[in-house]
Amino acid sequence: MNLKLSICILISLFAMESNAQQKEIENIKKLLEKESATYRSGDSKAHASCWHIQPYSRILVSTTDGNTYDVPPAEMVKITEDTTPRGGSSKNTNYKMSIQGKTAWVSHNEESIAKDGTISYSYEIRLLEKIKNEWKLVGQSIHMYKKE
Repeated sequence: MNLKLSICILISLFAMESNAQQKEIENIKKLLEKESATYRSGDSKAHASCWHIQPYSRILVSTTDGNTYDVPPAEMVKITEDTTPRGGSSKNTNYKMSIQGKTAWVSHNEESIAKDGTISYSYEIRLLEKIKNEWKLVGQSIHMYKKE
């Protein structure tokens, strides 16, 4: 009887851990979708709430023409009309992530559609930390590409 009880307890614990991990994955996806949407809408307060700039934060962007930009992390929490595209939408796909306690990294593809209909594509790597029990972005690397 003890063996059956032990097996049931182990299965229950595994199921609870699996559900907790799935909840973390969904919370991270929601944060990334919010960050993308608030950037395009110009909602600087909501966009800033997605970030927690750390001394080691870094934002790297490579463009389709071969240029690379090291964007000051402070710009991620102080977006202005001059620095953000107003309107448009984006779609994130192909999420892959690793969650280790209060840190996570996520890679995904992003398709961005400007308000004039222009479409751009990127591979993105996002670095996150859990701050006061909420996931926040602390860094990212964006690599633009031309879809063949």
